[in-house]
Amino acid sequence: MAKGDVDTYHEDGQWKNRPEGNQQASSTHATKDEAQDRGREMAQDRGVEHVIKKQDGTIGEKNTYPRSRDPREIPG
Repeated sequence: MAKGDVDTYHEDGQWKNRPEGNQQASSTHATKDEAQDRGREMAQDRGVEHVIKKQDGTIGEKNTYPRSRDPREIPG
């Protein structure tokens, strides 16, 4: 992840958000949907990438904010 990118991940029975470079999660949530929503807000506020991981820790999705910074030319 680039400096400041937001990582949404599952740990210890909770979904968490952690900006890259932080040692601890900035927010914890009971559901993945709640964590994704908060992680998206954090990434948009910072203008960075939001990396959403599956429960097994593999990357499920990446979103770049603002969209104009996305290096790929594909929709989504």
